[in-house]
Amino acid sequence: MKLCRYGKPGYEKPGLIDADGRLRDLSKVVDNIGPNEISPRGLKMLSRVKPESLPPVNGSPRFGVPYIGIGKFVAIGLNYSDHAKEAGLPIPSEPIVFMKATTCISGPSDDVIQPKNSTKLDWEVELGAVIGTRAQYVSLDKALDFVAGYCVVNDVSERAFQLATSQWDKGKGFDTAGPVGPWLVTTDEITDPQKLDMWLDLNGKRMQSGNTRTMIFSVAQIVSHVSQYMTLMPGDIITTGTPPGVGMGIKPNPVWLKPGDVMTLGIRGLGEQKQKVVGYPG
Repeated sequence: MKLCRYGKPGYEKPGLIDADGRLRDLSKVVDNIGPNEISPRGLKMLSRVKPESLPPVNGSPRFGVPYIGIGKFVAIGLNYSDHAKEAGLPIPSEPIVFMKATTCISGPSDDVIQPKNSTKLDWEVELGAVIGTRAQYVSLDKALDFVAGYCVVNDVSERAFQLATSQWDKGKGFDTAGPVGPWLVTTDEITDPQKLDMWLDLNGKRMQSGNTRTMIFSVAQIVSHVSQYMTLMPGDIITTGTPPGVGMGIKPNPVWLKPGDVMTLGIRGLGEQKQKVVGYPG
């Protein structure tokens, strides 16, 4: 299933994308898409809904974050060997785990607001794994059983902030630094998260092109690893790293985002995002 939320910010309705790619309204079935709906029981119930029985949504409504209830926004750094190389950093021996503030989360087509004093704003297309079942000390062979589905994430980063200290959160958690969506695609459609093409264009020029098969640590390894150190709850999201082609890695002169730039990005089967960079107001 492809689940989503659509409408004006703060007034989103639950939706479902049918086999023809058409948005249909789910509000007569559930009040929202959240931890209960993405639990195994909730997904089983939703799987019985016939998309053709739902009213179609006309026009081109805004897509919001595809579900509510994101308690933790966990991120993995340097999870593609060629990205680590372009960053001039060693390949990690275990997943590099940091957190993005939940206040950074925004819709897939909402503007990215350059924060105050930003000088090195950058992009990162990533695969997000959404937890559907409480996960604690999960074994590698069972790890994907705890995943409800997947979505596109743009791990927008301010490199000057990020690299000012050994802690990356400062450059990863500012407002609008975490566009998520447009859809939450359940695991019945994405049976193997390690063979997904991903890409990002800046102002129409291809900057990133990769595939999740080149991850250093697979989604299963990441879920298992993180669950050894924190309990993952339904609705938590883990964004799993980016392939090469970020602005910081362009030699000899890095490229930084500026107001007016447009990022378009996507992952096969998970939909596309599009954001315009705007300056901080005032």
